[in-house]
Amino acid sequence: MAKKRALITGITGQDGAYLAQLLLEKGYDVFGVVRRSSHAGVFDHRLKWLGIASDVQIFDGNLTDLSSLLRIVEETTPDEVYNLAAQSFVAASWQQPLLTGQVTGLGAAAVLESIRTRQPQARFYQASTSEMFGLIQEPMQSETTPFYPRSPYGIAKLYAHWMTVNYRESFGLHASSGILFNHESPLRGTEFVTRKVTDGVARIKLGLAKELRLGNIDVKRDWGHAKDYVRAMWLMLQQETPDDYVIATGRTTTVRDMCAIAFDHVGLNPDDHIVIDPALFRPAEVEVLLGNPGKAKRVLGWSAEIPLETMIREMVDADLARLRVAV
Repeated sequence: MAKKRALITGITGQDGAYLAQLLLEKGYDVFGVVRRSSHAGVFDHRLKWLGIASDVQIFDGNLTDLSSLLRIVEETTPDEVYNLAAQSFVAASWQQPLLTGQVTGLGAAAVLESIRTRQPQARFYQASTSEMFGLIQEPMQSETTPFYPRSPYGIAKLYAHWMTVNYRESFGLHASSGILFNHESPLRGTEFVTRKVTDGVARIKLGLAKELRLGNIDVKRDWGHAKDYVRAMWLMLQQETPDDYVIATGRTTTVRDMCAIAFDHVGLNPDDHIVIDPALFRPAEVEVLLGNPGKAKRVLGWSAEIPLETMIREMVDADLARLRVAV
């Protein structure tokens, strides 16, 4: 039996790296799309951290260039395509709203179009996001909760989400979206608040810093581990019928409480080190996100397995190890 072939955009990101690892473990041939960068020597650091950089085949492409996507889809003839690439930092989307729209929104449509015209039998996964719920219309958000995005990022993701639905209904593509709530890991970028916290705590513990500057620490998020969430992505594409699923833990925690877990792990008091910086507040904040993963559990047999506390401690330990090597 021939090995399954998977194409991942955003393979060098947190989710892309963990997904590539999962698919390799399942015997797939894994291909990745990477945009050209002047930092060619560091783009694959997450794949190297997982020890799989030599096991995936990388193609030079960009979501804003349909010709590159057509070429890559033709060359790799994938059975499954996972679109994880995006301008994915919410705060940056106010600084670069047009780029965010082009990459995160129109880029997803370009991937869909490349599949429709070159490999229509391929199964497609779109990385949707809880940020589409934004100003929440229900206390616990499910697949039927109305969307109300509060950032250029959330709006761009909503366009990509509805295009995925449209290509499924218009062209019969096996196209599914995972509406993923916040998910973190040691591979998270330091621009995201969880990793900013764990990296900051590690620096303070090692005497490399004295304070951790944060914005609104009373916002609440539903945080899970990326390793759990990429498993849900794969499960969606194994279903006979494509659909959309909320992927979440069903538990919400404040940034303040998340900080307490991290500081406690190294025996420090957060009140001695956290500085609230008004410049770090967002123009329009999403105060609470809490997902209902009932459908994913019922249909996919999926549920989150790694608790928040375990994840934060793992992230702190990884940052301590990184910094000790660096110094």
